[in-house]
Amino acid sequence: MIGIDVNVLIRDAVQDDPIQSPIASRFLDRLGEDDPGFVSMVALVETTWTLRRAYKFEVAAIALFVRRLLASREIVVQASAVVRRALRDAEDTGSDLSDAIIAHLAVDADCDYTVTFDQRAAELPGMRLLEA
Repeated sequence: MIGIDVNVLIRDAVQDDPIQSPIASRFLDRLGEDDPGFVSMVALVETTWTLRRAYKFEVAAIALFVRRLLASREIVVQASAVVRRALRDAEDTGSDLSDAIIAHLAVDADCDYTVTFDQRAAELPGMRLLEA
């Protein structure tokens, strides 16, 4: 298994660099079930955040990107069950996937809830707005 960094995922998804984008795509195309790539939770969250904030991807496009990673037999996504649940909740509430992942990781760690100052994130199951 080979770990995949954020910049490789971004170059492949965005195709914005004439040198690095084709290299990233060729690398990902060469992965297989017997020698898959690994996307850590940190890499996934940073990638989706970058796609949303820097590249202005819509929530639906990010969801499609993540679903393709999850469906791929050539890619192993860390804590994929958490990511699937978080993706569903992010779409239902319009929250960032990263916030939904934070909430679901806390649930899996047996937290009673997760506090936040983010109003939209507070709409996620397991999140509460922190107030005075």
